[in-house]
Amino acid sequence: MRSDVVKARRPLFLAMGRTGEEMQKPLVAVINSQNELVPGHEHLDQVARAAREGVIAAGGTPFEFPAIAICDGWAEGHAGMCYPLPSRELIADSIEAMMMAHALDAMVCVTNCDKITPAMMMAMARLNLPSIIISGGPMLAGRYCDQRIDVSKIAEFGPKLTKGEITPAGFFEVLNRAAPTCGSCAGLFTANSMNCMAEALGLALPWNGTIPAVYGKRRELAKYAGMRLMELFEANVTPRSILTREAFENAITVDMAIGGSSNTILHLMALAHEAGVELDLATFDQISRKTPRLCNLSPAGNHFVEDLYEAGGIQGVMKELAGKGLLHLEAMTLGGHTVGEIVEGAQILDRNVIRPIDDPYYAEGGLAILYGNVAEEGAVVKQSAVVPGMMRHRGPARVFNSEEDARDAIGLSAIHSGDVVVIKYEGPKGGPGMREMLWATSAIVSAGLDAEVALITDGRFSGATKGAAIGHISPEAMEGGPFAVIEEGDVIEIDIPAKTLNVRLLPEEIERRLARWTPPRQDGLLPYLARYAALVTSASTGAVLRRP
Repeated sequence: MRSDVVKARRPLFLAMGRTGEEMQKPLVAVINSQNELVPGHEHLDQVARAAREGVIAAGGTPFEFPAIAICDGWAEGHAGMCYPLPSRELIADSIEAMMMAHALDAMVCVTNCDKITPAMMMAMARLNLPSIIISGGPMLAGRYCDQRIDVSKIAEFGPKLTKGEITPAGFFEVLNRAAPTCGSCAGLFTANSMNCMAEALGLALPWNGTIPAVYGKRRELAKYAGMRLMELFEANVTPRSILTREAFENAITVDMAIGGSSNTILHLMALAHEAGVELDLATFDQISRKTPRLCNLSPAGNHFVEDLYEAGGIQGVMKELAGKGLLHLEAMTLGGHTVGEIVEGAQILDRNVIRPIDDPYYAEGGLAILYGNVAEEGAVVKQSAVVPGMMRHRGPARVFNSEEDARDAIGLSAIHSGDVVVIKYEGPKGGPGMREMLWATSAIVSAGLDAEVALITDGRFSGATKGAAIGHISPEAMEGGPFAVIEEGDVIEIDIPAKTLNVRLLPEEIERRLARWTPPRQDGLLPYLARYAALVTSASTGAVLRRP
């Protein structure tokens, strides 16, 4: 404890009704991203209260303060989608400011969704104070008739409505039933993927990624997280001692085995940057090639995160991976146990949800890294959500300079079987903010074209996206990469098994086009987005901000 600072602020403690006894204990931040806009965060006051109780029970004095949280679902399809990814840096920066300004001793991070969980882990690595993270847990799946559903399934009912296979009233019932409880959306989208990554990295206690939000076990785990934090403080165990190269390789292996969101690549690279660990796209590619996909969760399949919980959780997946020597078992976790000790006590209770490693859903991991003359620094596809017939595809480019233009064209039936939708200027700098293309991909699904049309972009995708959707193309169009000069009708060649993405143009033609190219103007940006666009780096490096 920084006792000299504590003595000087005694009047401030007394003004808040704090006692002298509380002043003598470690001062612990409870960083709570609860708000009333995000279903995944609406209940976090309960999780934070449980974490506070754990801190108090173990001898600490908690101080709660907020972090912002943006719901990607609210932000989809309009200018607001420019803000979620930039908010990752804003959250990490604000935690740094609060922790350093108030000289607090330790922190428990209460989080749940897409950018908030990685932002809090980034702050943990940056500050390197005793810390632990606890998520709010996944939403339960909904049910319509005899089908279990989540928000990603809504688009699948669009063609049924058009064909008369479901009534308007029935479609309205789907909307009403797709998100039945609080929590992060029920499939293995970005929020739940990152909560699972926190566990696989060792920054959270076992079960962090999978206990449903509405279960009492979620509050129990939060209490244990608060209690464990005080043990970490006493032993001076900090996040960077956990965030080793081996920990990241373990997390990537788990990510590939469960078929996590493509956004995990952005966030794990950004976290590695904060932790001082070298991590590049090639590492993801190498691990994906040797890691079988053991799970088939929504949006790729019909299982949900609650099913993974019942089947044995992330530690069950890790147990199966460890049996083939795919994990670093000596890696330590903030829970005080090695990965080997955790998997030794794990059980696998449902082999349909966690497949045997010798009988996987797919021989490779859920994500693939593609390279070629379109993406010299790489591109990312969630191959676990691509239908077999689209793993290799060749077709004419249908070129758009924004998601809105592409979405409108799809809605007007201007996109046809075999086309490759190309959406430029949606990267970290070009968006700015690397917007998700969920409305465009949902329009493709709703039009019944997800098994016939590919989409490539320098933007990114929601974890709920399915189909041949290839994003994170780097260098992005705004940086003057070859992607910027693809024109209407150019032939795009996609070969996911071969990990290639190319446009059929001679190098000389690409160079001629680039010589004529000028970047579009970005007029009217509000100050925060303008600063972000000026400082953000490539998606191939995690879209982190340049430092002076």
